Amino acid sequence: MTSFTEGGLNKRLKELNSSQQSIQTLSLWLIHHRKYAHTVVKIWSKEILTGSESKQLTLMYLANDVIQNSKKKGPEYGLEFGKELAKAFKQISLNNCSSKTRQNLTRLLNIWEERGVYSKTQIDEFKDAFGNETVKNSTEEPPIKKVKHSHNHKPKKTKSQNNGIKKDKEIVIEVDGTKELHVTLSPKTPVNDPPEPEELIKALNDLENAPSCDAVVRERISKLPPEIADVSLLSQLKGKDEGEELLRKVNDAVALLTDYNTRLVCEMEDRKKVSSMLHDFIQSQRDLIDQAEQRLQEYQGKLQKVCQVRQEVNTHLQNLPDLAQLPSVKGGLAPLPSAGDLFTVG
Repeated sequence: MTSFTEGGLNKRLKELNSSQQSIQTLSLWLIHHRKYAHTVVKIWSKEILTGSESKQLTLMYLANDVIQNSKKKGPEYGLEFGKELAKAFKQISLNNCSSKTRQNLTRLLNIWEERGVYSKTQIDEFKDAFGNETVKNSTEEPPIKKVKHSHNHKPKKTKSQNNGIKKDKEIVIEVDGTKELHVTLSPKTPVNDPPEPEELIKALNDLENAPSCDAVVRERISKLPPEIADVSLLSQLKGKDEGEELLRKVNDAVALLTDYNTRLVCEMEDRKKVSSMLHDFIQSQRDLIDQAEQRLQEYQGKLQKVCQVRQEVNTHLQNLPDLAQLPSVKGGLAPLPSAGDLFTVG
C-alpha cells in the first residue's frame, strides 16, 4: 500500500463516495496506517464540518467501518474517533439533516450500543449531541417494519432491523503478505425496499469505473518481471545487491496485487449489491405496472360512461325544437286584445 501523507489522505477523502467499494478500500488503507490515527481523525473531523449531508453520512459510514474492523489491531481508532464523534453528530444535526439521514445515523448508534463499540455513557453523549429526535426515531423504527411483517414479527428480528443488515459479510484480504478478516459493516438498503432511480443510476455508473475495467493496472501486472513469481530463479542471484533489488520488486508487486485484489473483492460485493438493487427495482416497477393497468381499466370505464352520457345529450338536443325557426314576435303578430276589448259589445 502507498505511504501515508496528509495530502494523500485529503485527496482520498475528497474522492470518497457512498459505494461499498469506496468505503472499504479507504477503510483498509486507514487501518493499515493506524499509527497515524490521531491525524486521520482530525482531518476526518474537518471534512465532516465542511461536507454536504450525503458526504457527512458517507464519512460516518467510513468511521464505523474503520472503528469496528480495527478493533483486533488495536484501540487507536476507537479512542480517537470517540473524542470527535459528539462534535460530528452535533454538526450534522445543526445542518437540519433529512429524516432519512437521521434514521440511518440512529441505526448506526444502535449498532454501536448493541455491540458495545462504545460505552452507554458515550452513546448517550452522541445521542444528546445529535438531538432529542434520535431517541424518538429509534423507538419509532420498529413500527415501520411492522407494515410488512405484522403477522409474523418476532422479537429475535430486532437485531437485524436495528442494524439494517441481514448478516455481516466477512472478507479475507491479504495486506502486505498477511491475511486479514474484513467485515462488511456499512448499512445497506433494507431487503425489498426498492432504491431510488438516482441511487440505482449512480451505482451503475460507479461500476463503469470498476477495477476489472482498469486497463492501466492490468497492464502493470502483466509487465511484472517473471522472477518475482518463480522461486527457482533465486539460485541465479549473484550477490546481495541483486537480492535486495529483487526484494524491492517483490514488495512492489505485493503492494500492487494486494491493492488490486482488494478492489476486485469490493467490486464483487458492489455488483452483488447492484444485482439486488436491480431485482428490487424491477419488482417494484412490475407492481407499479399492475397498479397502472388497474387504474387504466378503471378510468377507461369512466370514459366509456362519460361518452354514453355525451351521446344521450346529443340525441336529446336533436329532438328539441329549433327556436330559430319559430315566427318572430317583434312586429310580426297583432297585439292581443285587452280585457276591455273582449267585453265591449259592438
